[in-house]
Amino acid sequence: MSDETIRLVTIGRIIRRRRRLLTVLAVMGALLGYGVSWLLPPRYTTSASVLLPGAWEERELLTQTEIATSSVVVDRAAAALGPAGTGGGGLRDRVSAEAADGNIIKISGTADTPERAQRLCDEVAEQFVAFAARIAGDGADPDAAAQPEALRQMVVQTSRRITELADAAGRGESVESVQTRTELAKLRTALQEAINKLDEADPAANQAHLVVMGPAARPSGEAPPTRTQLVVAGALLFFLLAVVGHLTAARMSRRLRTEPEIAAALGSALLGTVDVPGERPARRPEGRGRGPWTRISRLLGVDERWDAPAPQTSGDEAGRRIRYQRVCARLRDQLASPRRLLVVVPDGDEIARRAAGQLVAEAEGDPLLRVARVSASRPMVPDRDDESGALVVLSAGDWTAAELAGIAGACADAGYEIVGVVLAGTVRIRPTRSAGRPPEAATPALAVGADATGGAG
Repeated sequence: MSDETIRLVTIGRIIRRRRRLLTVLAVMGALLGYGVSWLLPPRYTTSASVLLPGAWEERELLTQTEIATSSVVVDRAAAALGPAGTGGGGLRDRVSAEAADGNIIKISGTADTPERAQRLCDEVAEQFVAFAARIAGDGADPDAAAQPEALRQMVVQTSRRITELADAAGRGESVESVQTRTELAKLRTALQEAINKLDEADPAANQAHLVVMGPAARPSGEAPPTRTQLVVAGALLFFLLAVVGHLTAARMSRRLRTEPEIAAALGSALLGTVDVPGERPARRPEGRGRGPWTRISRLLGVDERWDAPAPQTSGDEAGRRIRYQRVCARLRDQLASPRRLLVVVPDGDEIARRAAGQLVAEAEGDPLLRVARVSASRPMVPDRDDESGALVVLSAGDWTAAELAGIAGACADAGYEIVGVVLAGTVRIRPTRSAGRPPEAATPALAVGADATGGAG
């Protein structure tokens, strides 16, 4: 797995072979998300729009959004609503404003019920309009507000005085009276134009009258994250973490898979590979089928490796027996009389145990094989009797270099020389309808190794 590029087929293999575990983890994540949803009360959000008449620059609109969420506006809204209207707690974090197209300020409010969210949004909009009008000059300074009106009254009085002077100048009997009346008329027109320009330039007349564009709509659904979203997010999170954990564990695995690596770790040569039918186990091997954790792992489907390739289809029983017979022939050619060997099988390697039993049956006493199961964590090999050496039978992909080195050291400590290594892999039996010898009964095995059918044979 360390040299294999992660592809979709790898993820598909994880999902297919760990579906029980992934299902349980997804359910646990969904339950966690459901529990979190009870800690986060439901929230409802709505908004109200405030129109700003006239021409506004972008920076002025940003200033208005800051005013809409200022402490003065929010505090006044909270005071107007009271504790029952706001649902308790501060409002600063539950009110926001943004500038939209068309000189519109969009004020949003969030509360624990749709009714409170609607009331909060409407009240903040009203307080914003009132406060903005006050800033612009509506009622903020009576003397300053009265100055434009006093100027208009003065202009009216001046216009009347001009009319009186024009009447006193005569009705145009002379050239001088005509010129005087013309000049007075021009003066009156200039004063009126000045008043009109003053009205147009008055910011209080153009920008103080903000308009709330209707009441806020009552929200029909919760604001995210909703309870459903939390449940789905929890299930998806646990599912992804489980997949990533499988990929990480596989990439960090130190188990040896290739034939040269295994032979080098044991310090011997590979004599061949043999096949074991990959059937469902009738019972678990000793030492590995007991205890609550074993039952739980079997129930979740984690007692078998997910990263093992699917067993290849075996030709027939005769082809499988030929592989065992060739291994026995190589042993006879390599050993001198008496041909006696200790077959070392790592404890817990069910595939190797079945292969060793078949190897003993095919040897038929030549060479004479004695099987010994050795713990990989604390290897202990029986003392040497009259055996010529040790033959290690194991499956690929289950053991690390340190564990195999420990087995080799235990053999050397007991006086055994490892004469060879035999790798065992599982194959799928091809169903046949011929009336031949039925397939051999097999105990459970796991699919292992990079090449289930083996190389040398």
